[in-house]
Amino acid sequence: MFSIVLRNAASTRRYSISSHGESGWEVILEREGELAHHVWYHDWHRVERTLAMFKLEVSNLTAHGWQVVH
Repeated sequence: MFSIVLRNAASTRRYSISSHGESGWEVILEREGELAHHVWYHDWHRVERTLAMFKLEVSNLTAHGWQVVH
């Protein structure tokens, strides 16, 4: 549903939101290869808010020189 990896020098961030049917949505944020945030949502409104936050953060980072890797 949403997946992007950003890199700036040696720093990386990975944002991911995946739909898993009746199990809900899996939300993952990794920084430097370490799991920073991992949660399962069953409420679409929470997923929408998280997706908007991820998109805003990606936009801000790319405006500051981060490059999309994946």
